[in-house]
Amino acid sequence: MDQIFEDTATAFALKTDSELERAYFLFKMIANEPLVRIGTAVTNFAIKAHLPVDGLIRATVFDHFCGGVSEEDCMPVVDKMWNNGVYSVLDYSVEGKDTEDPLDDALEKNLQILNFAKEKQAMPFAVFKPTGYGRFALFQKIGEGKALNPAEQAEWGRVKERFQATCKKAHELDVSLLIDAEESWMQDAADELVEEMMRIYNKEKAIVFNTLQMYRWDRMDYLRKLHETANKDGFKIGVKVVRGAYLEKENERAETMGYPTPICPSKKASDENFDVAVEYIVDHLDTISLFAGTHNETSCYRLMQLMSDRGIDNKDQRIGFGQLYGMSDHISFNLAAKGYNVAKYVPFGPVRDVMPYLIRRAEENTSVAGQTNRELELLKKERKRRKI
Repeated sequence: MDQIFEDTATAFALKTDSELERAYFLFKMIANEPLVRIGTAVTNFAIKAHLPVDGLIRATVFDHFCGGVSEEDCMPVVDKMWNNGVYSVLDYSVEGKDTEDPLDDALEKNLQILNFAKEKQAMPFAVFKPTGYGRFALFQKIGEGKALNPAEQAEWGRVKERFQATCKKAHELDVSLLIDAEESWMQDAADELVEEMMRIYNKEKAIVFNTLQMYRWDRMDYLRKLHETANKDGFKIGVKVVRGAYLEKENERAETMGYPTPICPSKKASDENFDVAVEYIVDHLDTISLFAGTHNETSCYRLMQLMSDRGIDNKDQRIGFGQLYGMSDHISFNLAAKGYNVAKYVPFGPVRDVMPYLIRRAEENTSVAGQTNRELELLKKERKRRKI
């Protein structure tokens, strides 16, 4: 397999010299864990104190990792990436709330995004988080099998209505809908709800996609059971496969509460679990469609090899790759240059509302040293090529 991810000219073709320098500066900062912790604390304080820091945040970390403050604001980014063959998934990255108005606002925003996506060939997907549509504690209570009081039953009915409205709209517009995964102790209720949506809207092809975090050792069993159910009941499955985003929180909670952690015992085991899931899906494309959300080069090469070995066309609509905007351009744009289906998750929203997302991105990059070092290595290589 050709080592296509070394091609920095293709990877960073859309970046001006100043944007390349900003990326290099940001990843140098992220590589310094104490600096990230201090910066996070200062940023949180500045926002809570209503200090005028929006302009500074927007000019640095926000514009690197986010597409804009609104759908319209994201369009230059979407169009620019589409000119280089990369799709966009607009992700309204305002964290979930505990009151009804923001949950209804999130529904309206996602319905708007679906309408927006239908008009843009560059946007074949939409996305939302379950806790964007309902309280985390409510998902948790249902997942634990506890009885709901009348008020909670009514509240859960509204959560289901939000899911239903979004999936129905996605089906009508023929736009694929990626539903994110969250912490394990709320995920069972979300899984059941997403499966219910698949039964209704995935009769002919995968419109509704669930997300499997493969750092969980139980997710392959879940996938196999879901596959059996789909074959028996006659619906298709959409699966976004990722490694996972809540590792430290999962392990800490398991230890505190005295139950076995749902997380694989090592990164190697998580990687193997991810690869097993991808191969299983590729071997069952008649029923399952795949969105491989990964920044891992080895996993991308492995999927490319699987497709080649099985004679699957690079453009087969049942397989797509995905990375986050502002990260792993060497993967996204080089895959697109070879004709694969590739999408970037493009977060957007008001600067202050998106800050929890941006802080999490910085912390995740800091905790995965290899990722940040790889970004820096490639940025250095491109700076040298351009003689900056």
